[in-house]
Amino acid sequence: MSEAARIDPAAIAEEDRLRAELYDFLAALLARPPSQALLDQCARLSGDGSQLGQSVSVLANLAGKTTQKKATREFNDLFIGLGRGELLPYASFYMTGFLHEKPLAVLRRDMAERQIERAPNVYEPEDNIAGLMEMMAGLIEGRFGAPASLGSQQTFFNRHIAPWAPHFFSDLEGAKTSVFYAPVGTVGRIFMGIEREAFRMGAG
Repeated sequence: MSEAARIDPAAIAEEDRLRAELYDFLAALLARPPSQALLDQCARLSGDGSQLGQSVSVLANLAGKTTQKKATREFNDLFIGLGRGELLPYASFYMTGFLHEKPLAVLRRDMAERQIERAPNVYEPEDNIAGLMEMMAGLIEGRFGAPASLGSQQTFFNRHIAPWAPHFFSDLEGAKTSVFYAPVGTVGRIFMGIEREAFRMGAG
């Protein structure tokens, strides 16, 4: 997604900066096959004893044992394949069973209202999981103008991510071709649950 503005990171609360970093991290892993630099970054991660931390540790361990060639083959099997991959990581597909349906139209309307534009070198539908993770990071950090309020973030999350992303990440965990990407699915599933609960508590 193209970025209309950048806000000084110091102006963002530490908790929100960490949230945005995790959204960006998931976006990077899901947008394209991981580079060796990204695999090396994953391998250096360390997690605490929480569920999220433990899944990060598993991801780091696998990243240290995975070659870029193997990761690329796994990504292609999962998301590209011959005709289609094992998974179709699009909101429209998960919410309606078809691509290019109403969820994509609603997302495009919301993107226009928030001045979020698709980058010129991106051709796949905007409702793909990587794009939505990147958009959430941008809303938190203020890449499309001022940082979005918690209420605005919650509206976007509940409308475009919560209805399907947890199911996608669960599917990624259990996909028959997932090895390196299985803990990516775990990290995503747990993080989506944390976000949903945090938004619920914040609205209460």
